[in-house]
Amino acid sequence: MEKELDGLGYLPLRIILSKLSPSDIIKVSCANKRLRGSASDDSLWAQICYQELQLSTPQDDHGNPLPCFMLAYQLWREAFSMYPWPLVKRVKRCWDKLKKWFNNNFPEAEATLRRGASESDIEQLQTLLKVKLPLPTRLLYRFHDGQELPDKMNPKTASSSWLGIIGGYSFYQNSVNVYLLPLHQVIAKTRYVICYLGFSSRSKCIIVASSFASSRKLFFLNCTNGQLFVSTRKPLTDNEMIPCVPNTLIRSVHDLYGEEQQDAMLLWLEEHGRRLENGIIKVRKEGDDRSINLFPEVPPLCVTTVTNGVQVRASAVFVPEFSDLLDEAEKFVFAYSIRMSLLPEGCVINGMTFGSCQLNRRHWIIRADEEVVSSVDDEAVIGKFPLLHPGEGEFVYQSCSPLPSPSGSVEGHFTFVPGRLADPRGGPFKVQVARFPLEMPDYVF
Repeated sequence: MEKELDGLGYLPLRIILSKLSPSDIIKVSCANKRLRGSASDDSLWAQICYQELQLSTPQDDHGNPLPCFMLAYQLWREAFSMYPWPLVKRVKRCWDKLKKWFNNNFPEAEATLRRGASESDIEQLQTLLKVKLPLPTRLLYRFHDGQELPDKMNPKTASSSWLGIIGGYSFYQNSVNVYLLPLHQVIAKTRYVICYLGFSSRSKCIIVASSFASSRKLFFLNCTNGQLFVSTRKPLTDNEMIPCVPNTLIRSVHDLYGEEQQDAMLLWLEEHGRRLENGIIKVRKEGDDRSINLFPEVPPLCVTTVTNGVQVRASAVFVPEFSDLLDEAEKFVFAYSIRMSLLPEGCVINGMTFGSCQLNRRHWIIRADEEVVSSVDDEAVIGKFPLLHPGEGEFVYQSCSPLPSPSGSVEGHFTFVPGRLADPRGGPFKVQVARFPLEMPDYVF
């Protein structure tokens, strides 16, 4: 055996070892001195660390630098020895994808992510709240203990109220921006709703995410079955909550030896990362504040129409915190966002170009399923008559509509005049808004 190995060059032996699992590499390294030396080659462990953990530099699970990849891999395995390794790798990929997007698009939100919680932190929460966290959620908190939360009493940090990594929306005077809570806030908020709002501790639900804007929106993790729920308009004592993830996808949430352990928290954050990565939702600036806006930006959930040079984009989002599943008229509430702009070529009517146009009226047809439930024909939008000029930013407004069913649509048109309402340069013309969906999604954010 040793003679055969002596005749085997470095590269063939390196290739053979690279095909083995890390545990098998450790085993064969015990065979002889030659294999032990080859198995200790740090370039081999650099490859393993990159393939399994996407590490390009040797570091531990807290980001501290290490002298070599072999030690890095060893420390990672020791740090998470109590968890299924495939699940550790999956949770790290989830966080890596989110952090990469935040680093490129919203670094001020990434900066709010806290260092990972310790096992003793998790045990303290479980003892105080008398729950057992699902394995995927435990791991999510081991990587990052939620976010640093805004200090609403400090006017200097007011803008940080919009740095929630889940994001939100606004319409009328209502604003939502959802943060992932650190464990100490999970304990505090869960205790509060149990002590003061009559929420039942027997439900084994804990608050893991919350809005820190003007409207209350709470996300509850059921620690028994691993489902994530969001509160509705009803008082918490009514226990009316909406699941955020399809139940059929949740499995093995407490089973160390099960296959593909996944609870709603992990699935929810993975889906959030997919939407961000694919540009379905984006960062939007309103005034001086930037935030993740949950109104979809791409088809088929967002529609775009252009009429006479006026472009209108429209999309909607389900608003669970204003919905009431027992109210037949307002069972499902949707907010919709309208973004209108005048293209650089200006307003073009019958071959004539105008440097501006102004909205006068709106007409909406709102359907629940295929039945018309509302028809609106009125002046202005939210009391405004937007004046559009070529190449300017979009005029954006939000409104909402309740539906008796979880599926519907909105379509219609705006009436504009070329020039200005006070000085029209021609007759009124209609700007179409293509039908866009009002749909309760499989994943609720």
